[in-house]
Amino acid sequence: MNEESLRRANAFLNAVVAQIQVGEALAATPAEIGKQVGLPDPLSAARAVRALLARRRLEVVDGQYRLLDGRPVEPGEPEAIPRTPRKKKAAPRSRRERSGEPGRPTYSEVGRVAIDRLIEVSRDLGTLRGNLRTLREETRQARESKDEAERRAQALSSRVRDLEAKLEMAETNLRTILSAARGGGRADTVGDAEMDAILAVLKGDAEPPG
Repeated sequence: MNEESLRRANAFLNAVVAQIQVGEALAATPAEIGKQVGLPDPLSAARAVRALLARRRLEVVDGQYRLLDGRPVEPGEPEAIPRTPRKKKAAPRSRRERSGEPGRPTYSEVGRVAIDRLIEVSRDLGTLRGNLRTLREETRQARESKDEAERRAQALSSRVRDLEAKLEMAETNLRTILSAARGGGRADTVGDAEMDAILAVLKGDAEPPG
């Protein structure tokens, strides 16, 4: 592990230790942790996780990453589970094995690459499962917020309709009272302009009609 990879792995491990205790499962995804520590891309976060898995700082349990050890990775620290070395065959090679001239892959190389790729895919699958759980939770919260907003909008609409009905009723009653007062034989009769001005003030207009 070079110096840059060691620095990124320890930064990732420090962010995990700040969130959970030893033995607990990590709720956040590696991509989210990578963003927190400033890793340039999800691939860098995946490499940091792979280095911590190889040195027994993390483990994968049921698609989740569990913290095993919070100690930083030391420079030159070997992997806890080293890769299996290639076995040298003493027996004569078959025709297929003899086909492994320079530039052409052998079956053992293809198998080793396939196994490494399978491990990476399994880890990526665990990351995707964690992201899926997060997205489902966010979708549920958004749906609940939408339903609450619709209920509030319906309540406000009903309230506005009630207020409009009350306002129309008050306007009708006021016109009836003023009409009765105008026709009651008083000397100072109230005209339509004065009635409209009183209604405008009651409705809350800024300037009543002149």
